[in-house]
Amino acid sequence: MKKTIIILALVLGSNLLAQEKETMHSFDSNFAHVVYFWFNEPENENHHKQFEASLTKFLNNSKYAKTNFMGKPPKAVRDVVDDSFTYNLIVSFESAEAQEKYQEEEAHLIFIEECKDLWQRVIVYDAIGVAQ
Repeated sequence: MKKTIIILALVLGSNLLAQEKETMHSFDSNFAHVVYFWFNEPENENHHKQFEASLTKFLNNSKYAKTNFMGKPPKAVRDVVDDSFTYNLIVSFESAEAQEKYQEEEAHLIFIEECKDLWQRVIVYDAIGVAQ
């Protein structure tokens, strides 16, 4: 009986966590904003910590970003893979208009001000979803 209760609690708990994560992180295919950053000093760990802290704060306070992904490149094993960047950011939005508002929101502007001296290059790829 005790094992049954523990198993039931674990299943219910994991279902609640999965549902919360799914609700919070379901990708909105209306508009994707993909950003690549190349740092001035890509090996400087203090700059990495500063960037990650500032970006996390920004994304947690954004009124418009629906989902986000922050990553670093893995070591490329194929010629077609570009691993020259320092960080990658993928953010989804409900619309192009929401993405435009995101560009001017205070949290975004603070992030840029806090981190603009860390990077030498930034490239952005925006895409509108295609109905399938």
